[in-house]
Amino acid sequence: MDFERVDMREMTEEEMIKAGEMAEIVFKLNHTMPNTDEYNSLLKELLGDNLGENTQIMAPIAGAAFDRLKVGNNVFINSNSLLMARGGITVEDDVMMAANVQLLSNNHDEYDRQVLTCKPIHIKRGAWIGAGASILPGVTIGEYAIVGAGAIVTKDIGDYGVAVGIPAKVVKTLDKDKF
Repeated sequence: MDFERVDMREMTEEEMIKAGEMAEIVFKLNHTMPNTDEYNSLLKELLGDNLGENTQIMAPIAGAAFDRLKVGNNVFINSNSLLMARGGITVEDDVMMAANVQLLSNNHDEYDRQVLTCKPIHIKRGAWIGAGASILPGVTIGEYAIVGAGAIVTKDIGDYGVAVGIPAKVVKTLDKDKF
């Protein structure tokens, strides 16, 4: 697993400018009518080639380091998502996320809060993330897995696993032959 420490005091001028530009695009996106050419253009400007086809990300969104967010084809991310992508976030094809989902690939060092500790998040094909769930740094959600509403996921969930609770625990495994 990749692990990175980022000292925010050492951000370059170029990195600061890029972060400001992303924040401006997010602001515009959040104040534009969804599913219009203007909205889709802003989403494409924010994610570039990291945005799959037939994918919808509903406003409002919040987050950071959107250049480290990769979203596959046929993905639906409902409104009010928090996408903290400093550690990297990969969302594969056919994923569904309900409203208020948080993908948090970075955290603050417990002794020096200006240092971010970053680990990638990976949401595999066909996964479904329930409303208000939080996925923490370094977690992989398996293929066709389900994360229940309000769950806080601190450890990997295997393929076809159904996880609920705080912290999330796998309570059953789906029959992969039904997919």
